[in-house]
Amino acid sequence: MACCAMTVAQAATLETLASEGPMRLSDLGTRLGIAPSTLTRNLRRLEERGLVKRSPVREDKRAFRVRLTPAGERAAGSVLRQDEAFAASIVERFPAGTRRIVLDALDGLVVAVRDATESCCPGAFDHLMTGIPRKGRAVTRRTS
Repeated sequence: MACCAMTVAQAATLETLASEGPMRLSDLGTRLGIAPSTLTRNLRRLEERGLVKRSPVREDKRAFRVRLTPAGERAAGSVLRQDEAFAASIVERFPAGTRRIVLDALDGLVVAVRDATESCCPGAFDHLMTGIPRKGRAVTRRTS
């Protein structure tokens, strides 16, 4: 799959770094739920395009931190705008009078999935949904 001239995994990497800021590779891999080899391959391609930069962690010479470059910030913004436009195009397919009903039902579905997930895998839902807006909550984007 590809979106915005990059794979979905690469787009998710940019979005995660845009919303959470620079992070250790190990934390980024955990957040994205991908294997270290997949993360390394994706980061190499993003680095080749000048979208991310890796640097050693001073306190731990074996670890690296990755951050967006200015070009990466622009690309992440483009991915986010495409995500928002895609979501809007879906909502617009419903008759105007039913859009709020559909969105409220979807919100109820998300709550039900969260509750069901908590009974078997406490914390998993919140981990996977970090940075994704929930009803009444905005995404906080860190810039440091």
